[in-house]
Amino acid sequence: MKVALYGSRHQDSHVGDIAKLVVSLIENGDSLVIHRKLYDYLVSNLGGNFARAVVSAEVTSDPGFSADVALSIGGDGTFLRTAQWVADTEIPIIGVNTGRLGFLAPFTIKEAADAVIVHRLVNYEIENRSLLRVDLIGGTLDTWPYAINEVAVLKKDTASMITIDARIDRARLADYLCDGLIVSTPTGSTGYNLSVGGPIVQPRSPSFILSPVAAHSLTMRPLVVDDSSLLVLKVSSRTPSFRISLDGRSVNLPCGTDIYLSRAPFVVRTVCRPGHNFFDTLRRKLLWGASAID
Repeated sequence: MKVALYGSRHQDSHVGDIAKLVVSLIENGDSLVIHRKLYDYLVSNLGGNFARAVVSAEVTSDPGFSADVALSIGGDGTFLRTAQWVADTEIPIIGVNTGRLGFLAPFTIKEAADAVIVHRLVNYEIENRSLLRVDLIGGTLDTWPYAINEVAVLKKDTASMITIDARIDRARLADYLCDGLIVSTPTGSTGYNLSVGGPIVQPRSPSFILSPVAAHSLTMRPLVVDDSSLLVLKVSSRTPSFRISLDGRSVNLPCGTDIYLSRAPFVVRTVCRPGHNFFDTLRRKLLWGASAID
């Protein structure tokens, strides 16, 4: 099996466990693709012995590599960056949680090793997660034009509110007078969307969620739409520009830019435990339905 490894560079307490995982994969006969930043981080912490142990590994930062499975070692942010590295290859990703919440990364390092080495992913479920695609007319998007969680259109810094002309399949929806508008995938419904009062949506639901940020009108409520829809947004403001954020990757754009949002032509494939249930995750990670008084 060919295994790709991507990881956070801020997990010194887990370096030894990561090294053991890598050595176990090599001893099992698996070939490795290691992201350049993770490789440099591990070598700087573990020294030349580790570099010699993985001398046969392919080290690259470029997308487009081939692998049977990818391990994302870190937190949810690391998972998002792993998905960007995997890009449109649809290589299944195992999220290994060494961070905090770990909503997208449910496995421990040992569980990930067992899944790859012992079980070879047999009986493990693979869940497809949709992405948003961003196309622009009138501006340049200097980043990967896809988002797994959300695309947020926001005012710049302390500027006054912006007005967002929103259309769905060319039909006029509304003019949002607000600090911003979040367009979320079902995967991202438990992230930024949730923090502004948007609904939680099952990950496999074919939908997008529109949630305004600090809307000027009480009639501007979150809205769920079919993900086959084409969303078109145009911003006007007292300032000449606004900010667009794709999973936290921010770019400034001139007002008047047409933003086209649609479902991406590929998916992110996430590896889940056998019998995985989204509602179990809600209860464990978000304490869904827990009593306010323990």
